[in-house]
Amino acid sequence: MNPILTIVVGATLLTVITIAFGGTFLLRVAGGGYAFNDLQKSFFRAGHAHAGVLVILGLVCVLAQDAAGVGGGWEWAAVGVLASAILISAGFFLSVLGRDPKRPGGAIALLWAGAAVLTLALLAVGISIIAAGVAALG
Repeated sequence: MNPILTIVVGATLLTVITIAFGGTFLLRVAGGGYAFNDLQKSFFRAGHAHAGVLVILGLVCVLAQDAAGVGGGWEWAAVGVLASAILISAGFFLSVLGRDPKRPGGAIALLWAGAAVLTLALLAVGISIIAAGVAALG
């Protein structure tokens, strides 16, 4: 694996610690420890869940590409999956900040940007793995 990509994977694994601590925040929110409305609670849960799932998906993509022998710069597509975890989660969290918001604010655009990045990155990862498999046949 590319040494810089190896560092990215290690740093990403460390971010899982912050996701776990985010879970303790959600427990306090659910327990009534903080005064948030239902929209905020729903968006906080969604942001937390997406962060965890997309970080794991991004790591799986990195490992799958490495196992398939993907190179030529295509191995960096998996970093897009990791970036989408930040964008999507930020969109969920930041769009409902404030006192008793009735609907998401402008930061919801981060969620849609993250969805676009995720789609493009997964497309590139999938195609790169298939191409590596086809090349290994010949």
